[in-house]
Amino acid sequence: MFQGILLSADATANPYGGIIMVAYIVLIVAFLYFFMIRPQKTEQKKKTAMLSTIEVGDNVLTTAGFYGVIIDVTDDTVIVEFGKNRNCRIPMQKSAIVQVEKAGAAAEESSS
Repeated sequence: MFQGILLSADATANPYGGIIMVAYIVLIVAFLYFFMIRPQKTEQKKKTAMLSTIEVGDNVLTTAGFYGVIIDVTDDTVIVEFGKNRNCRIPMQKSAIVQVEKAGAAAEESSS
């Protein structure tokens, strides 16, 4: 009996409660989109663009922290050569590459 009185009192006290709740949900979804989803999508686009420009001779940094030189590129794999003796050649996925330094850019920096 008392619960019915309390529920009816809440409904008459704030008739816009449902609209306010929907507004909060919309604000939370907008916050998540602009501060979490959108930046992640832009980072993914940048990484995809970087990986599409990989060429033979580029210096790369892998997710494991190794620096190497690209010696062969296929659709979704690359062969990276590590070390100064050039005996360590490892095939890996393109997604394992974190950073790319173009071969021409390295030559320009060393000459200046």
